[in-house]
Amino acid sequence: MKKNKFALNIFIVILVVSSFMACDSDFNNLESDVLNSDVATNFEILNDTYDIITYNNTLGPVQTNNGTGLSTLGIYDDVYGRVKSDFVAQLTLSSYDPDFGDIVEVDSVVLNLPFFSAISDIDEEGNLSYITDSIYGNSPMKLRIFESNYFIRDFDPNSEFSDSQPYFSNKSASTSEMISDASLEAQELTILPNPNPSEDKHITLDANGNITISDNGFVLTQTEIEGEDENTVVTRQIPGIRLKLDPTFWQSKILDQEGSAVLSNENSFLEYFRGLYFKVEPFEDQGSYLILSTSATAASITIYYKRLTESELDDEDTTEPASFAMRFAGDRINFFENDFNLNIPNGNPATGDSRLYLKGGEGAIAKLKLFNGEDTDDDDDSMNTFESWKNDFVETDADGNFVKIRRLVNEANLVFYVDNDVLSQLDAEKEPHRLYVYNIDDKRPLEDYFVDAANNSLPSVSRINHLGALQRVDDEPTGDGIKYKFRITEHINNLLLRDSTNVELGLAVSLNVNLEGQLIQAQVQSEDDLVSSPVSSILTPKGTVLHGNNTEDETKKVYLEIYYTEPND
Repeated sequence: MKKNKFALNIFIVILVVSSFMACDSDFNNLESDVLNSDVATNFEILNDTYDIITYNNTLGPVQTNNGTGLSTLGIYDDVYGRVKSDFVAQLTLSSYDPDFGDIVEVDSVVLNLPFFSAISDIDEEGNLSYITDSIYGNSPMKLRIFESNYFIRDFDPNSEFSDSQPYFSNKSASTSEMISDASLEAQELTILPNPNPSEDKHITLDANGNITISDNGFVLTQTEIEGEDENTVVTRQIPGIRLKLDPTFWQSKILDQEGSAVLSNENSFLEYFRGLYFKVEPFEDQGSYLILSTSATAASITIYYKRLTESELDDEDTTEPASFAMRFAGDRINFFENDFNLNIPNGNPATGDSRLYLKGGEGAIAKLKLFNGEDTDDDDDSMNTFESWKNDFVETDADGNFVKIRRLVNEANLVFYVDNDVLSQLDAEKEPHRLYVYNIDDKRPLEDYFVDAANNSLPSVSRINHLGALQRVDDEPTGDGIKYKFRITEHINNLLLRDSTNVELGLAVSLNVNLEGQLIQAQVQSEDDLVSSPVSSILTPKGTVLHGNNTEDETKKVYLEIYYTEPND
């Protein structure tokens, strides 16, 4: 019986294998969606290119209280000219209604604004080396810090009460409400000089009183005495701006207010202490540009002080160290000053432009029209460019609904070439590594953005298939830029198979493509209230110039390419 059952199982296996072998010729022609000529004997692989209309869209003042938790500070020069960025930020207390103790005396006050960084190496002695990100340049610059007297509102009093208050890069809350320098610069805080600037490589304040930019971390030592023993405690901090502030202001402003209503809750404190204004000035006409994570826990102002030891209240000589931290956890607003020497012309939506000027911050984006921007809703009875293209790829019924595929789209790409003639004076490292293409009507990424692989740790290689990085000469990091290629296959398939609208697309410089899926856009203060810009583009100072659809160099003309498969006749 067992032998018969075993023989039956062998017979079934042979039968199944034979059936697969018999069907092999049928499966060879359907190996995958992306077919090739070696296996697709009944299909042909083709590709076509299509013209698109591309034109410039200059931006007015952009909303900069965007909720990203990032602040920009510094001076940036490129082919467009100079951009200067300052910011104002609210502080919040680590605890409200605090008890500082008895006989309190401030020892020091430390401001810490960390850079984005990662550990790159650890030597045998435990010293850390770092690589920093989002820092442009390493020239020192003058930093001034003021107590601000401008109250930052949560809600817009001129709109629905639930509408949040926008603040703009030109120091305004609306076209009729400007923020004065006098309200931002109520009282200047004193930054204390470093006692040994020539001996401390970790300083951020040089002998001229300028902050310096370095990828060195901070090594802090403290001696603790326990009985007859002394122990040295070492604390390491990541690179950033680390400054000592005059303690007199903070003694009066914070510690002396113990028990008062102004420290009892967040609302009272924000009314009492309205924030700090960080303002930079060039040193010897130079500077650097920093993107700071002011929402990080390490971004803080810490008051270090001494208080009477609780167990020995009768002995006024016995004290213990204590500290109290304040975070930049409230609202933050960036202010930009542009001094451009490269004119950004107004775009022509009908015919397109010869050049596309993309500039972060209060700069410019571009708009794109696939298939001349036409859609099936156009009033013209004749078949337009979009309908003609769609008819080549799919069959539809009388109502325009999808029936079947005539051509299978394998891949669709938008290709833009860099104008190296205009950028000849621009350092290659200042060319933006990433650009962002998006649905400008719905203010959201394309479908391809969501199906591509994200890398939250390394934004420079995140969603790289959809938003292709800048291709450079010889693939060298310092090589001149050649072109950008964006894969928009899912977007094209949505137009064909899901009857999506042929909307205008936007193109902008991107600081971090991962931000685009979280907070897509911030409004732009202009006559056209529909204009908007991606948050990531607002944060970066970088810019580039691309060839448009009307360029005189036909070999650099922007185009859409579609690779597709269709049956052989």
